[in-house]
Amino acid sequence: MNGMHEYAVRVEWTGNRGTGTSHYKAYGRDHLISPAGRASAEKAPIMGSSDPTFHGDNDRWNPEELLLAALSQCHLMSYLHVAARNGVIVTAYTDAPIGTMEQVGDGGHFTTATLRPRVTITDPEQVEFAQSLHAEAARECFIAASVNFPVGHEPVTTA
Repeated sequence: MNGMHEYAVRVEWTGNRGTGTSHYKAYGRDHLISPAGRASAEKAPIMGSSDPTFHGDNDRWNPEELLLAALSQCHLMSYLHVAARNGVIVTAYTDAPIGTMEQVGDGGHFTTATLRPRVTITDPEQVEFAQSLHAEAARECFIAASVNFPVGHEPVTTA
């Protein structure tokens, strides 16, 4: 299946504390991410902020965490697809990805991300094969193919 797909969200800054961006510590980093365009109006908004290091709210999701979540979700969806296509029955899947961002001056960039999926399958004889399917899933992940840093994998598969 080929073609172009468009995605839209709405991001609204909610951190004006009365004086806008009059100075670096005067404004909040809070914002809401919500559906836009053809997205479902029933989707719950995501409360975002910046990392606490950058004066954000630790109780809200920051962009760096959301990037890791997107990489993990994409690999999950790709892996489930590859498993189904290859006759491997997955009954559980969790991941605890980690990533490293290097701050350089006022900017920065991710240098690496590592996904650590824990997969349970039904057939003990397919464990090694199921483990090998992570490479195929990694090649099919749209998000991982879109970033300019390495995305590693440390999967564990059990039956």
